[in-house]
Amino acid sequence: QVQLVESGGGLVQAGGSLTLSCAASGSVFSIYDMGWYRQAPGKQRELAASITRFGGTNYADSVKGRFTISKDGAKNTVYLQMNSLKPEDTAVYYCHAGSFPQDYWGQGTQVTVSS
Repeated sequence: QVQLVESGGGLVQAGGSLTLSCAASGSVFSIYDMGWYRQAPGKQRELAASITRFGGTNYADSVKGRFTISKDGAKNTVYLQMNSLKPEDTAVYYCHAGSFPQDYWGQGTQVTVSS
């Protein structure tokens, strides 16, 4: 029902910036909370940033002050602006949409930060 297509991942040097995009299949932001999860090798998937259907945002302590999540309703797209990237930010990043009891996941996009 809801499809999420991610783009923008890649290789970047430490201290650099990268912006991820998540394009939704339809107008979903009024009813779904959105989030960016990430999973590093050998670790559990964690929530890096989220934005509610009302527009409120939350960030993991590890990314607070460096990452910004936003959404553009006209484009049906969620963004994750990542600044001052660190090697520990290296992970597969997944876009997520949820509203109990439904949840949807993107395919994931690889972000690699070199030293």
